[in-house]
Amino acid sequence: MLPLRDNVPTRTFPLVTVAIIAVNAAVWFWELGGRGVDYHVVQDGYYPCSVQGPCDPIRIGGHVFAHHLSWWEGTFSSMFMHGSWFHILGNMLFLWIFGNNVEDALGKVRFVLWYLAAGVAATALQTFVTLQFGTVRDASIPNIGASGAIAGVLGAYFLLLPRARVLTVIFFGFIFFREIAAIWFLGIWIALQLWQGGVGLTHPDQTGGVAVFAHIGGFAFGLLTVFLVAKRRPLSPSY
Repeated sequence: MLPLRDNVPTRTFPLVTVAIIAVNAAVWFWELGGRGVDYHVVQDGYYPCSVQGPCDPIRIGGHVFAHHLSWWEGTFSSMFMHGSWFHILGNMLFLWIFGNNVEDALGKVRFVLWYLAAGVAATALQTFVTLQFGTVRDASIPNIGASGAIAGVLGAYFLLLPRARVLTVIFFGFIFFREIAAIWFLGIWIALQLWQGGVGLTHPDQTGGVAVFAHIGGFAFGLLTVFLVAKRRPLSPSY
């Protein structure tokens, strides 16, 4: 399922949401224009082993990376990095559709601080699971992407606007379009993350390298905190 738009207007232009998208885009083009995406992912990504070592070295081309950024630097740098066009375009699409209404509810300053906190919470859960259930090699794989923080946005939207309608592209042997209530769209999304998380604990190789516990952690953060920080309710769906 791929969202295309929702039916909820905003009071003001979503400046912070657009700014976050712009920063992610700028970092992505920096990755492409520098020494290559793989190099920058390894150099500037977040490593769970930076919290509790040891870390295995990683070789990219002729360069061996034995030392990584500190955990706190990697936490924030990785939050704006991506590994492919599909990765960044998918994340930014979700942020654009769901972020503007959460920003409208929180206010601009609160939203940017809360968004960063959601990314930290997502990274924390992924780190805990990796260190508790993974190997040294697992903990030495760089984590990148905005999806943990965006999952926080999805969790907040789930509670703020459960009856909103999301125009969705559904791929099921063939392609069709349907408007789905947000509570169902986001409910299915987090259910898939929980299922993948269970699979990942017993068969880590089957998650395709996706940090699903970052998604779960971010979503839970959004659920638990949105009403603590929201200044007002978002506008009602337009139909």
